[in-house]
Amino acid sequence: MTKLYNKNNEIEKRRLLRQNITQAETLIWHKVRDRQLENCKFRRQYSVDKFVIDFYSPELKLAIEIDGDSHFEDGAAEYDQARQEFMESVGIKFIRFTNNDVYGNLSGVLESIVQNIQNLRTSPPAPLLNKERGAR
Repeated sequence: MTKLYNKNNEIEKRRLLRQNITQAETLIWHKVRDRQLENCKFRRQYSVDKFVIDFYSPELKLAIEIDGDSHFEDGAAEYDQARQEFMESVGIKFIRFTNNDVYGNLSGVLESIVQNIQNLRTSPPAPLLNKERGAR
């Protein structure tokens, strides 16, 4: 089975993204780091296959994406959709917010993240798809 998470060939991409974090991502990072929300561990700029997620909780398989200006350029919506569908197909819960959500309603964004954490901790895990079980 090939490695799906934090592949070595994506390390430079992750490093560059961490070095060039946006202001909205910085605001969220300062609120989710060090288990500040529901004692949930998040990593930033975490890769799954060839895709990099802004914030990821391995414990809950929860991805948080902050959509900045680049997500609204031509072709970005299709790429984001394909990326999200792939992550959901491997059992990752995906939530997204815009920069405007973060700037205009940070407390609401954080409440939404907390609600998702609580829901994932109390709901039974979703059944695995055949490809997740290693079926060929």
